[in-house]
Amino acid sequence: MNWFLLALNKYAVFEGRARRREYWYFLLFYLLIFLALFLLDVGLGTYSPKMELGFFSGFYSLLIFLPSLAVTARRLHDTGKSGWWQLIAANPFLGVLVLISFLLKDSAPISNRYGPNPKDSA
Repeated sequence: MNWFLLALNKYAVFEGRARRREYWYFLLFYLLIFLALFLLDVGLGTYSPKMELGFFSGFYSLLIFLPSLAVTARRLHDTGKSGWWQLIAANPFLGVLVLISFLLKDSAPISNRYGPNPKDSA
């Protein structure tokens, strides 16, 4: 949970680097909270099947959108890629696979143009 909170503390920080652990724990807790809110939406009747959107889960997704972009950009920086590589996910299948492969890569072992290796400070 600390990694999720760390990413939220860096709400709109697109500079620097994020370890794999920070990114994947952020994603895990994002999905767990989203699932709980989705179930709450279904239980309370605030989920609209026509729009495929619930009130609480939709509001949460909107709030977390900017931090998720920021932590993904920092994760890409950690592998030596620009944060703009997130746009490759616009290609629904191949682009998403390429982006996931970038996000799974280990940190660049030395400092890069985005900053020092975050593993060195841990």
